[in-house]
Amino acid sequence: MDFELSREHEDFRRVVRDFAAERIAPHVAEWDKRHHFPVDVVQQMGELGLFGLTAPEEFGGSGADFTSLCIAIEELGRVDQSIGITLEAGVGLGINPIQTFGTREQQERWLPDLVAGRALAGFGLTEPGAGSDAGATATKAVLDGDEWVIDGAKQFITNSGSEITSLVTVTARTGTKEDGRPEISAIIVPSGTPGFVAEPSYDKLGWHISDTHPLTFTGVRVPADHLLGERGRGYAQFLAILDDGRVAISALALGLIEACLELCVQYAGERQTFGGPIGRKQGVAFQIADLKVMADAARMLTYRAAAMKDAGVTGAAFKQAASVAKLYTSEAAVTATRVATQVFGGYGFMEEYPVARFYRDAKILEIGEGTSEVQRMLIARSLGLPVE
Repeated sequence: MDFELSREHEDFRRVVRDFAAERIAPHVAEWDKRHHFPVDVVQQMGELGLFGLTAPEEFGGSGADFTSLCIAIEELGRVDQSIGITLEAGVGLGINPIQTFGTREQQERWLPDLVAGRALAGFGLTEPGAGSDAGATATKAVLDGDEWVIDGAKQFITNSGSEITSLVTVTARTGTKEDGRPEISAIIVPSGTPGFVAEPSYDKLGWHISDTHPLTFTGVRVPADHLLGERGRGYAQFLAILDDGRVAISALALGLIEACLELCVQYAGERQTFGGPIGRKQGVAFQIADLKVMADAARMLTYRAAAMKDAGVTGAAFKQAASVAKLYTSEAAVTATRVATQVFGGYGFMEEYPVARFYRDAKILEIGEGTSEVQRMLIARSLGLPVE
């Protein structure tokens, strides 16, 4: 099967690459140092149409395919992972739940600003005691008349506390099923709702530019019509959203691998030791050759899964492809940054070089939107193995 991208896709890639080179690359080291979230650049991404790529035209989107979104995330990720995850989360975790499961009224209210990049939305799934085991959600929502009353906490939530965040969609226990399991529903909570607090941002190892907060909900009241999708289907809805997100994370990791490859090729051709460039040494050249193999394999897995999504493939086949892409590409990205740092030697340990930032940013790729362990479990189950 051929996964060559169309000319239109490649033309679009150049547009995003030029934007990243002009608007992001010159400033990203300083933003990273200051943990600065560049709202103006995020809004410029909206003006470029990046947040609306997969949204319907009626809400201001372009109705493009999922592959186009992956290209945009990949290209932003080549320059900075934080900016790449801002787009990935803004679309996949912010817009997608409302676009996929929202009522017409919810879509008309929230999507235009989100699609235009004038606003951002968060995806509140993870909790202090419910990460990979998201079914253990402790946050509760009780229906009181025509309002939901929400109490609980979420953590590690992207795009949840910026000055342009307009809402967070959260999962909460809304009752108990007949079999005794918790009934989990999804509810839209607008920013500024009394009792909803985005706590101070995290001091993270990487992704310094990304907006990430713990959230608390204390007697938060929202109208009953803020229920997103069917009552009791919130957990299943979010799992479906995560399948797409895993492919998008794979695209983000692909951008990181490609950046490491490009930087290493350039550096190995310029850095002189023992009378010649270090790229002449097999110990260095072979490591860089391995980066090329990683990049090509990651590209094929990522865009195979994206092509399946665009072709309407659903169910077990797509879930497996998404997990395979996410698992391989995220782990390859961590290896690629380690190799790049080694190729750069002492300079690779200095913050003035991009490989140091990439090294810090890479590890979360093996954790976010399903850990590597979860991906292996899902893949093993898809093969018919009785994994618990």
